[in-house]
Amino acid sequence: MGKRKCAYCGERDYKENMFITPVSAFCDRDHAAKYAFKNKQKGADKIHRENKRALKDNDKSFRDKKAQAEFNKYIRLRDADLPCISCGRNHSGQYHAGHYRSRGAHPELRFEELNCHKQCAPCNNHLSGNISNYRPALIEKIGQGKVDWIEGPHEVVKYTCQDLKEIELKYKEKIKELTESK
Repeated sequence: MGKRKCAYCGERDYKENMFITPVSAFCDRDHAAKYAFKNKQKGADKIHRENKRALKDNDKSFRDKKAQAEFNKYIRLRDADLPCISCGRNHSGQYHAGHYRSRGAHPELRFEELNCHKQCAPCNNHLSGNISNYRPALIEKIGQGKVDWIEGPHEVVKYTCQDLKEIELKYKEKIKELTESK
């Protein structure tokens, strides 16, 4: 007479006293039913997670936010040792990834690294980017030719969900490389 463990509650009892199914052994039918319901719920949760993931992969707004967040994080890490591009201060406040040409007016440059640099929150938020001081510092940092290119005309870019996912992954990898090298 061997003992078996109930798959639901874990209690051990003799096989003769248990409710045996092709899957497992249970103390009684009630435990077998509860076990089945619990596993059914796990399966439903798994399907729900997979459906949610599929929706997010095809949600352009979600993909856009994720890609922008990774890009901005990369810019802040890349320029971590530099002062604010606009005011030149190095203070303990919050820093942003400040775009020289704004994302709204020039969405084709939103993921262009030459167009985005570390900028303090006061310059970015309260002084609308402090562009009058941003431009001379940008010329000094990357050169007049590249600034002229940024200011020049560009083709409109329409990002797909797949493009945005690739941008997100690209900047996650760049962040990883940056943090490992420091």
